[in-house]
Amino acid sequence: MGKQQDVLEKKDVSVMDSAIAKKSMFGTSVGNAMEWFDFGIYSFLAVIIGKVFFPEIDPAFQLIYAFATFAVAFIARPIGGMFFGMLGDRIGRKSVLAITMILMSVATLSIGLIPSFASIGITAQILLLTARLVQGFSTGGEYAGAMTYLAETTPDKKRSFMTSGLEVGTLVGFIAGAGLVTALTYMLGSETMAAWGWRIPFFVAAPLGIIGFYFRNHLDETPAFEAMNQTIEERKENSSLKEIFTGHWKALLVCTAIVIFYNVMSYSVLTYMPSYMSEELGYSDEKGLLLLVLVMIAMIPMVLTMGRLSDRFGRNRILKAGLIGTIVLSIPAFMLVRSGDTVSTFLGLLILGALLSTMQGSLPATLPSLFYTKVRYGGLAITYNTATSLFGGTTPLLVAWMVSATNNTMMPAYYLIGMCVFGIVVVTLFVKETAGKSLRGSAPVVEHASEIKDVLKNPEKAYWWHDELKSTGKGNLKGLLTSIVQKN
Repeated sequence: MGKQQDVLEKKDVSVMDSAIAKKSMFGTSVGNAMEWFDFGIYSFLAVIIGKVFFPEIDPAFQLIYAFATFAVAFIARPIGGMFFGMLGDRIGRKSVLAITMILMSVATLSIGLIPSFASIGITAQILLLTARLVQGFSTGGEYAGAMTYLAETTPDKKRSFMTSGLEVGTLVGFIAGAGLVTALTYMLGSETMAAWGWRIPFFVAAPLGIIGFYFRNHLDETPAFEAMNQTIEERKENSSLKEIFTGHWKALLVCTAIVIFYNVMSYSVLTYMPSYMSEELGYSDEKGLLLLVLVMIAMIPMVLTMGRLSDRFGRNRILKAGLIGTIVLSIPAFMLVRSGDTVSTFLGLLILGALLSTMQGSLPATLPSLFYTKVRYGGLAITYNTATSLFGGTTPLLVAWMVSATNNTMMPAYYLIGMCVFGIVVVTLFVKETAGKSLRGSAPVVEHASEIKDVLKNPEKAYWWHDELKSTGKGNLKGLLTSIVQKN
């Protein structure tokens, strides 16, 4: 290690004050909560939206058409991911996150203003599709950007815990959306909700968007981007799509595979379950949403705990435990949900929520670690949104169709099992453990200056390049860094 230590110096290690890291975690998570409130209320109102905008369709297929409109937004997500991802790698993470916040709020507010099919006919359906496409376009830059921002503003030893706050924001947004829909349904009744009450949650998007924009706009740019941007200014070059696809194709494939099983699990539990319980199992809309809200509240400490455990024991271990648990417990969990007993149904949902929390606590830190700083936002946005569009956003539609086609209400469990078997293979063969290490191509980040001495003394425990030295055959850090600068 002598040659490596000769290259390393105290100035190479960054110190990220915990107060700044917590500010980044809060600001990004609050903005993410606002964004997912906007996006989530559509799924919670899918049954009513089907009746309002597709009344001419057979009632048995209205939910499928409503979820088809939900899935349409995911057509625009890869386009938005490509646009905002490349933009974020050029002008910065902070600015793009503020832009996506405003776009989502405007699109969501617009849905609440669209007249019903009874008033303007097919034009209502066209306007709904348009608004959903704008939602999808803005969301394409949201989650990948939030992951990138948090990963680049947190100490290496706490990255899983801090980035898990992003998923807490997602849960809070879903909870707020579901809670508002449930409260309105209880106060107004089903008929009034179908008549005009369903519009109220969409109107709330405007003030929430302003709040989210305020927090996002007051964040600082990430140190990793600023350091990289200074180097790029000296070299007069930016990343390109060609560079991402030709120079980082392995990372793109691995990231895509991870996102596939992650989003199938996430959208199955958080998006599809309310409609599954109401349409397939006969639960009232209020009861189904209330049970899911309680489960999501319980998931918040679970996600943070899984983030801490991922930092301590390794992200891959926690992730594999969740995948194996899903394979073993999916069928029992859905049997409990289908039992008809409220307590058993809640327990079944809680099991699924706990399994999902293992992924939410580990993956937001794993995915950014796959890419170098120069292409991190773009690489994440392209892969995350493409995979989500093909397998995540279509999950409610696909599962609803499978249940309808087979008349088997256990199909969601079988689908989850198949995806988690795929996930075990991917994680075992292609995902390296990165807990406690710096981001790829970046210097280590510590929480306290007192940690710098330990990092320099035992660099193999903290640096991203430890595994790179083995795989590339470079004899020392200087040789490896030289090749990375030339290529990345």
